[in-house]
Amino acid sequence: DTLWDLAIAEVEKRTNPDDDDDDVKPGEVWEKSILFMGNKTGGKTTILLRCLEREESPKPTLALEYTFGRRARRHNAPKDVAHFWELGGGTSLVELIRIPITSHNIRSFAVVLVLDLSRPNELWTTMESLLQVTRSHVNKILTKLEKTNPEVAAEIKQRMWNHLQRDHPDYALVDPFPIPLVIIGSKYDIFHEFDSEMRKIISKTLRFVSHYYGASLVFTSKSEALLLKARALINHLAFGYDKSKSVSVDPSKPLFIPAGLDSMSHIGPPPASDSDLGKMRANTPLELWKKVFEKTFPPKSFCDLQDTKDPAQDSQYAEYEVDVMRAQKNQELEQYKRNASKSWKEMDFDSD
Repeated sequence: DTLWDLAIAEVEKRTNPDDDDDDVKPGEVWEKSILFMGNKTGGKTTILLRCLEREESPKPTLALEYTFGRRARRHNAPKDVAHFWELGGGTSLVELIRIPITSHNIRSFAVVLVLDLSRPNELWTTMESLLQVTRSHVNKILTKLEKTNPEVAAEIKQRMWNHLQRDHPDYALVDPFPIPLVIIGSKYDIFHEFDSEMRKIISKTLRFVSHYYGASLVFTSKSEALLLKARALINHLAFGYDKSKSVSVDPSKPLFIPAGLDSMSHIGPPPASDSDLGKMRANTPLELWKKVFEKTFPPKSFCDLQDTKDPAQDSQYAEYEVDVMRAQKNQELEQYKRNASKSWKEMDFDSD
């Protein structure tokens, strides 16, 4: 190759997305979709706004919200588009994931799971519930695609394994998520104040879960430096930016592990004594880690719907004429209930 050939190849490498995603030719628009989900009040909106470089103050997410971002890969090039969906309500509205994830965009879809590190007793339940429903929905789409468009279905299934080579020692031990997944541990500033042993258990568990699902893992907080790391992973999914090759696995520091750069041997066994492990019955490695984790952090009984405010009473959605009409209809409804109650009480029922 001549020097010019090498220069052209380098420019194409920088301006085109990675090979593990859809090939985008020069001049074409890159279009991706990303769903943010996770703990209620876990910081999803804050992270999303930082990724889009917006200075807005985050507001509570109502059900399922949509926004988008645009970026140009190079000067005078068409701007690529990323569609961002955010699921509110924690696990209470998980069925809404069927709206953004469809057979039309499954090829270019990714998920960002935000877990609140400051609430470890809710961590596994939230993660399991959201990922199970999402995976089930994606698998249904893939099953249909196998009949209508088998080539696309095969491509998506093959891509699940792109982060792990067949000769990798963990190849038979993992179960990659069917679409790209990033797990973000939020509120690291609070988590950092936890007892060192608690931090170690949470960190090791999330490392295992991320590696098991073929996901990237990053811990973040309101710190600009940590938000930038999370933003780098999300920008890779959304706009095809280069993936970072740096890795941080020290449990005393914020974790940062891109997909495929961890291993079971480095993570180590579940954080429990040999005698405790011997007593636990599990069918999969994931089930074993769940039992060990929940022994230290028993699942907290909680309801994502509790303390949920009525959107109709939220000042940010105020609309005078509509609110006046609603108040009038509420009064009519209450009057109807009172009249109906009286009529039922006055009715004579035959005792025969």
